[in-house]
Amino acid sequence: MKRRLPPLELAKSAGRLALTKKGFDVRVLNLKGLSSVCDYFVIVSGEADVHVRAIAEAIDDGLSKLGERTYHKEGMDGGNWVLLDYVDVVVHIFRERTRQFYALEKLWGDAVAEELAQAVATR
Repeated sequence: MKRRLPPLELAKSAGRLALTKKGFDVRVLNLKGLSSVCDYFVIVSGEADVHVRAIAEAIDDGLSKLGERTYHKEGMDGGNWVLLDYVDVVVHIFRERTRQFYALEKLWGDAVAEELAQAVATR
């Protein structure tokens, strides 16, 4: 699988795509040196199952247009927790209560986290 974007840019692109579908509490966790599984987690919350799936589809479609392909997808049928694996970057899209239950940010508490925010429109 040929990578087009560096892992950090891929992670931030996934986060920005989540924001286009009103995903919230978007965080990029830097796992370099902490995990042999991947370099970055992107963690996103959605309001409902259909919202979680819409966020996942937006990320998958948007990154596909940038030449990136998912290695593995999981949870699209349920929508409670969708995982998109891009090898160096793993994207987790949760319903809020599921995110709180699994608490990945606490589990990976040593990771440096960056919160991505929706750009505020000016008038």
